[in-house]
Amino acid sequence: MDRPPQDDFKCFGEGFNGFPKRLPEDCVEYVVYIVDSKLNSETQVRSRLKEFQSAAIALSKKLLKDYIWQRESFALEVQREDAMPVLRGRTNFGDSVADEWLIVYLLRELSKEFSDAWIRVYDTDGEFLLIEAANALPRWLNPEIAENRVWLHSGQLRVTPLQQPPTPAVKTVPVSRSLSVKEAISFISSSSSNLIHSPIIEEEAFYRLNSDPAQISETFHSALITIPRKLAFILHANPAYISAAVEAFYLRDPIALRPLQSNKPEDLKFPPTDLVTTSVKFTKVGYAQLKSQRFESPAVWTNSMLNSGIEKVLNCAEIGMKVSCGFEMLVADPHNQDKRAVREIKLLLEDVESGEEKLPSDDEISEWARKEDDESWLDIDFADFENELAGKKGGDASRSAASFGDKAAQQNLRKMVERFENFLNDDAAGAEGVEDLDEMDYDDEEDEEDDDSDASTESEDRDVSFDEAEFAKMMREMMGMPPEEAEDAGAAATGKDVARVEEIDSTDEEVDGGDEIRKVMQRMEDELNEAGALNLDPAPRKVAAVKGTATQEERNADLDSEDESDNEDEDVDIDLNLARNLLESLKGQAGMTGPAGKMLSAMGLRFPRDEGEGDT
Repeated sequence: MDRPPQDDFKCFGEGFNGFPKRLPEDCVEYVVYIVDSKLNSETQVRSRLKEFQSAAIALSKKLLKDYIWQRESFALEVQREDAMPVLRGRTNFGDSVADEWLIVYLLRELSKEFSDAWIRVYDTDGEFLLIEAANALPRWLNPEIAENRVWLHSGQLRVTPLQQPPTPAVKTVPVSRSLSVKEAISFISSSSSNLIHSPIIEEEAFYRLNSDPAQISETFHSALITIPRKLAFILHANPAYISAAVEAFYLRDPIALRPLQSNKPEDLKFPPTDLVTTSVKFTKVGYAQLKSQRFESPAVWTNSMLNSGIEKVLNCAEIGMKVSCGFEMLVADPHNQDKRAVREIKLLLEDVESGEEKLPSDDEISEWARKEDDESWLDIDFADFENELAGKKGGDASRSAASFGDKAAQQNLRKMVERFENFLNDDAAGAEGVEDLDEMDYDDEEDEEDDDSDASTESEDRDVSFDEAEFAKMMREMMGMPPEEAEDAGAAATGKDVARVEEIDSTDEEVDGGDEIRKVMQRMEDELNEAGALNLDPAPRKVAAVKGTATQEERNADLDSEDESDNEDEDVDIDLNLARNLLESLKGQAGMTGPAGKMLSAMGLRFPRDEGEGDT
């Protein structure tokens, strides 16, 4: 019997014909290829990959002792892809972006040891190293063609160029599209020296790694919490269990809360009995998740909570209650039964119940480390935040130790402000920067229907074309500008734009179209005047009294002889209107940061925070 034909369908995780492979959210994937012409057999390549894998394990043990991953750890497995062995790994980092960049650091360090290793690393957003270095990228390197072009090699960031290496038979031609893995590896094998290595791009892409490995320990927070003795024993056996419990608590739903609804302590795996206070290490992300969520204690915990008026004792009890509930939901959820952490926790509980393991005594617990870190990194002070945005201009150096956030937050914030200011100061963009599109604004994918529709598109564009100078003239007339001033202003303001206007024939239809536009603009002017939108005066002509200029009636009586005074009064109206708009913008910020406050701050003006309507 003949076998039915295959439909080439694959699950969404692997992709199928017509649909590209997509990573799950919050995942980073990394692949290691060995490219060495001296390795003639697949066995030799596989052996080299095994050496790389062993080096990765050794480096992890050296740098990541007692490290707590948010969800999944860094791991590499040998796989066979496209008829060649590779090392591949995938890590779900959850909300901890620090885990993702730690993996990049590990891979970069490993690439320094293996000169024949070429490493790709990407996440749900694609080539995130290029995203990090977006301001330093050349125009041709856009997201549409970046796939499989970015590599880690010998501690450097390498980019495959558009040009293919020349051969005697084939001339060099640009490849303005994404490369397949085979094409990329083939390019590396034949012409690895032609890959681009830009120190500027590399500096931007690896900016977050500048403080590694010293900053690895700064991603944790230790706190004293009050928990059941049984749970203290489990966390002492493996502190990494805390991440799974925090996530179970943070992502809980009504079904997950069912085990906590019992009023009998014996129904719980971690009942609120025999409580002890001990130090537990969290990731900073996990600790912030616990602290940020309000959670009513279950009935079985309500009577067991310590009734103390001391804030520190209450905080230990509250965090301990949340951690205990997280572990309770973790081990009770049927969907978690296959997780390694859950299996190990259940084995430890079974050993305690059978008597194979004994719970620690109070004396033993007192010998454990009782580290408690400062929680000030959780607080955001408005003044410190403003100082960071301003780059601590004129700030007190003695305050640097107690500045906004932790060191990583300070560096990221300064980098963000620096890039934004560079963008604003980019003179190359110009006022018409939106029109100066580069390659990133166009889709490089070929469309078979484009050629067929060119003629019709040009016809449609010509139909909707209009004389920009004529339109600008009508707008000036609508605003009430005198003809002489309109001609001067038009020559100065629209000279550059008119040069780009498409030349069209002056026909009777266009004249009729101009008349129609005038009618429409006249109706718009009437409606705007009726609504008062074109009145720039903030109040009746009281401004004249401020400057001592003539009144409206006097100017109407002798307009020709009062041109200078009229212009002076007009300037006052515009300035006063501008001041009113600035003040209204500041009021709309409600004392927070905003465009008006930032602009005035750059000019050296400081305004107090908004204190409400009653105080203004």
